[in-house]
Amino acid sequence: MKKINLACLIEDDPVHIFLSKKYLELSGCIENIMICQNGKEAYDKLKAIFQAGEILPELILLDLNMPIWDGWQFLEEFVKIPIDKQITIYILTSSISNEDREKAKLYSNVHNYVVKPITLELLIDILKEIN
Repeated sequence: MKKINLACLIEDDPVHIFLSKKYLELSGCIENIMICQNGKEAYDKLKAIFQAGEILPELILLDLNMPIWDGWQFLEEFVKIPIDKQITIYILTSSISNEDREKAKLYSNVHNYVVKPITLELLIDILKEIN
């Protein structure tokens, strides 16, 4: 698998942050990890990176249920940034709702919908898919 320079984890739960970060590191495929604890923080950081002409993440793992801005609010605003680079987004959520799964399909940059908890094996499968 090729190395990913930057992955962005948008998650508010400390346990899931710890596990996801640990698995990203153990995969051996991620050089850098950016962690944001809500959709607004992620949007602001990613927009600033884009405007500065810096390197954007190649992978975003996005939780849906968060304070301030949830995952849906993040997606609504993020798609408005005129990014020409492919950024693969995986929704990583505890929601088993079919309505959420169907809504996720409306976003062309959402590659897949994964129900927590994530495992190292599942993360490696995700990384293989995007390579």
